[in-house]
Amino acid sequence: MYVNGSRRATPQEIADVLRERIRRGDLKPGDRLPTQAELAEEFGVERGAVRQALSALAVDGLLRDITKGSPPRIAGPAPAHGEPRPTMVGLAPRLTEAFSASRVRIDAACLTAESLMLALSEPLRLIHEGRLRPESVDIRIMLPSREINLAFPVSVDGRGDDDVHQRWLAMRNAQGQVLRHNLRALRFTHDIDVQVAFRALPFTPPVKLYLLNGSEALLAYYVITHREERTDSGTLEMYDTLGSESLLFSFERRTGPRDAAFVEQSQKWFDALWETITADLTLS
Repeated sequence: MYVNGSRRATPQEIADVLRERIRRGDLKPGDRLPTQAELAEEFGVERGAVRQALSALAVDGLLRDITKGSPPRIAGPAPAHGEPRPTMVGLAPRLTEAFSASRVRIDAACLTAESLMLALSEPLRLIHEGRLRPESVDIRIMLPSREINLAFPVSVDGRGDDDVHQRWLAMRNAQGQVLRHNLRALRFTHDIDVQVAFRALPFTPPVKLYLLNGSEALLAYYVITHREERTDSGTLEMYDTLGSESLLFSFERRTGPRDAAFVEQSQKWFDALWETITADLTLS
């Protein structure tokens, strides 16, 4: 890597440099990172490369307060084993373990596929490195229909709802397409049988739910917050949720009867929605 030299740094190299600064204590828990523009200038790259590096650090649990309005902060010590963790932090290791199975089955119901898309980068990396090798991957995802009036995100005064809805829709589609593309690529690169399907929910899900191989359920509540976003026409105030920061609660069949019942009923709930009141979803 030649910072400010002839070769541009890769997202992985940027992430490694920032990890080392965190390890040395140059960046301490609670400190804010420089802005994306400042990091892009330092490493001589486009902002997209910086965003990829920050996503990798977030998946590793090294960043918190990941919002569009300001740079993220360095996270504090990791919670004790078994404690709920932010979705962005807790989902990746659970997916990685799920992908160690021969036949992988992931079901998800959520507002967008952002957290799932980012968290899947870790098991996909391990597959490309040859450290994981499932025979098949079957993923089903339920997202809100484009036809409904979402409960959130919505504008505070109601006058910007069309703008907010179009922004959400563009995000829903783009993230879903990236997720589907990255997974389907495994067919050609590693000869893995991959199936990815989407269905449209007729309501706004108040929680996000992930079901892993029929043995674990991960649940996080969407907590609504007031936030502002700059647009070409000014500032848009909205009620939205920071889904990546929602605490993720784990229920495993092997833990005991209570958790086993929760996993079973969650799977029945998902299957019933998938087979009845949901509709075909086109990511366009």
